Amino acid sequence: MLWLVLLPFRLLFMVVFGLIALPVVVLLLPIALLLWLPFALLRFTLRLAIGLLLLPVILVLAVVGVLIGGAALATALVLPLALVALLVLGIRGVWRLAT
Repeated sequence: MLWLVLLPFRLLFMVVFGLIALPVVVLLLPIALLLWLPFALLRFTLRLAIGLLLLPVILVLAVVGVLIGGAALATALVLPLALVALLVLGIRGVWRLAT
């Protein structure tokens, strides 16, 4: 409850200190960008290199995953039919032996 009572004062102090810090930030922003730019370029270059190296591996793993998923789907569809087919073949065999 005290936090809610003190909230307007906190907001006022944040606005005042933000306005005081604004000229300093505006003056230091170009320097910060100049220091940040080489690291951003290095990060982009490393991400591009790692992406180009890992892209074939990811594609091969995706193809293997699709093949395994297709085999699992085919097995899931064929297995119940195979059991019915074995049952029909068993009944047919018993029928042939009986006649």
